[in-house]
Amino acid sequence: MSSKLNRKKLVESSCSTPNPPYGVDPKLTFYCPQENLEALDIPVVKRFLSWAENDYAPTPAKKPAVLLLMPCQKVKPYAISPEHLAINSHLLGCGYEPTERGDWPDQIAEYASESLLSNGPLEGHGLRIDRAVISEPFGFVPYSAMYHWNGKLSPCAQYDDPGLFSHRGLACTWRSDNTAVPQDGKWRWGDNERAAYVEVHNRLAESMAKALSRIASNYEAIYAYVAPALTHRSFIVDRAQSKAAGMSNSRRVGSQIVPLIGVNDLVPGLVDLVPDATQLARLRTRMGGRLPAKLLSTDPALTLLTNAIGGNR
Repeated sequence: MSSKLNRKKLVESSCSTPNPPYGVDPKLTFYCPQENLEALDIPVVKRFLSWAENDYAPTPAKKPAVLLLMPCQKVKPYAISPEHLAINSHLLGCGYEPTERGDWPDQIAEYASESLLSNGPLEGHGLRIDRAVISEPFGFVPYSAMYHWNGKLSPCAQYDDPGLFSHRGLACTWRSDNTAVPQDGKWRWGDNERAAYVEVHNRLAESMAKALSRIASNYEAIYAYVAPALTHRSFIVDRAQSKAAGMSNSRRVGSQIVPLIGVNDLVPGLVDLVPDATQLARLRTRMGGRLPAKLLSTDPALTLLTNAIGGNR
C-alpha cells in the first residue's frame, strides 16, 4: 500500500462512470468521516437537510399508504442501480404500478423501462407505496427528489460517499487530522475517524427522525428495507434492535465508549425493519450460515418485503 491515498485519483474514480445528464460533482465527494462531517455544512447539503426536515410534504393519498425506505447506492440516479432495479422490479411483479411517469430525464431512458424509471408513487392492492432513500450525507431523500430538486438536477444524483463505511478501508491520508493507520492492505480508522463517524451518524439520524416523524401521519407504516451491519440500518435501529441483529451500537473514541443513536431511539417504533432480527436469523440459516452481500436483491428477502407491505391490507 502507498503511504498515502491520492484524493485526485479517488475523485477521478468516482467520476469515471457518469450517467448523463448526471455526473459526480467533485465538491460532493466524501472519502472519510471527517469529510462527511464537513459535508453537513456544505450549503447545498444544509439546504436539502433543512427542506427534508421542515418543508417536504408527500402528495396527499386517496387510499391507505406506506413509506418504503431503501439504501442509497453508488450508481446514481438510485433507480438505475442494480439493487433498486431488483426491488422495484419485484414490486412491479407483485402488482404495484406507478401512478405517474415522474420526472426522469430522457437521457436515462436506455437504462430501464418507464415503469422502473418512474419515481412517482406505486399503487396496487388498495395501497399506495411512497419510496425514499437513506443517504449519506443527504439523510432522508424522497424518490420525488431523486432526479430534480428545486428546479435543477438533484444533488442527490451527483455525489459519491464511500467514507462512512469502514470496511472499504479508505482514509483521508492527505488531511492533517488523519489518524487512520495501514492494516492488511487497507486503512484502519483511528480516534479522529471514529469520533467524526459518531457525530455524522447521530446528526443524520436526528435529521431523519425529524423528517419522518413530521410526515408519519400520512402513512399506515414506515418500512426500512435494509441489510445488516451497514449505516442504512444503523441510522434506523434502536439499541435493542441493534443488539438483536448483532450490530455494534457504539464506537470507542480514546478511553470513551460513544453511543450510536438511531431514529427508533429518538422516536420509538417509528420505523419497521425488514428484514427484522428474527427474519435475519432465519435467512442466515436458510442461506447456509452466511448472508450474501446482495441480500436485498434475493427472492427470500424481497418476499419478506412484500409480505410486510401486504400485511397492511
